[in-house]
Amino acid sequence: MMEPASRKRRASSPPPSGPVTLPPPGFVADREEAAARVERLLQYQFNNRSLLEEALTHQSFAGGAAASYQRLEFVGDAALGLAFSNFLYLTNPTVGPGALSTLRAANISTEKLARAAVRHDLYRLLRRNCPRLDLLVGQFIQSVKQELEGDLGTTPYGGTVFKAPKVLADIVEAIAAAVYVDCNFNLEKLWKVTRFLFEPIVTAETIDEQPVSTLHELCQKHGKDIKFKTWQKGGTAVVNVFVGGALVGMGSSEQMVIAKLNATRDALSKLLGGGNQQVLTTRVGHGSGVEVGELRECKQKLIEQCSRKHWPKPIFKLEKTDGPAHDRTFVYSVQVETQGGIWLTLGEPMSRVKDAENSGAQKMLEHLLKL
Repeated sequence: MMEPASRKRRASSPPPSGPVTLPPPGFVADREEAAARVERLLQYQFNNRSLLEEALTHQSFAGGAAASYQRLEFVGDAALGLAFSNFLYLTNPTVGPGALSTLRAANISTEKLARAAVRHDLYRLLRRNCPRLDLLVGQFIQSVKQELEGDLGTTPYGGTVFKAPKVLADIVEAIAAAVYVDCNFNLEKLWKVTRFLFEPIVTAETIDEQPVSTLHELCQKHGKDIKFKTWQKGGTAVVNVFVGGALVGMGSSEQMVIAKLNATRDALSKLLGGGNQQVLTTRVGHGSGVEVGELRECKQKLIEQCSRKHWPKPIFKLEKTDGPAHDRTFVYSVQVETQGGIWLTLGEPMSRVKDAENSGAQKMLEHLLKL
């Protein structure tokens, strides 16, 4: 896979403002070489190479005058769904339809296919003319590369906070469709040629929330409680993991089960080897050494920080009330959306609503300062 230092900008227009400064992925201008790379990768020689060129053309190229991969992507989505249905049905004779559906969704999810595109360096082969798309894809590629080296080859989904750009999954589906059409809609041939692209295949054993069990066992050993906060943002499921009240993991995906696994893997990687390791042995939220000002000022400080960075205004939400009317406590969550993702923190129980909001804001400021 190409190193970041060898990437070149294809468009001369400046990227949009923001923290993304990565040069976008490169481009293989020699179309014969681009097609040959795919054929070498698949160990399959196309009878009609124009199908492959169509699969490697984004709708932004030449103002849409050239045929793009959209029609092939439509076919590829359906063909891969059927191919995986057949495979999972035959290899899981005792698994029910609900679990089979979950397995199929996990294997052909946008993130799973996007990671396959990253692993095989397919985006560089795509004809396109969209600098903003280059930046989004480059950001996702870089975040995946920053994970453990082995993850690219062995882990089907990860803990990155960057949503997988759909274009990466589209490329994989379009290439699969090109094979499918080229071999006269032979599903068995399609599976034989493309199966390795989707390795490792998510199985009933590997999707059985093993990371979640591991996290529970780890936190139980250290006497820490775990909370999963989930919500939907558009068509994306987002999950935050809190250990002892501290936000330690985040994941997102089109499927909630994968989002939870992503968030759990993210939490485990940080607790076992990252900067949040102290969460297991100390009381979170106290004595951290992070200067965020007095509690009563935190909400205003957070609002000012979001304004300075041109982020949406933070969202404060009452999550819990407890106790009788004369001794009631309030817990507020705070959500902040940055260019790097959506973050959610929970404040400490407080007897006044204003203090509860400031407590949530204090946790958020501490978290943002650690990023």
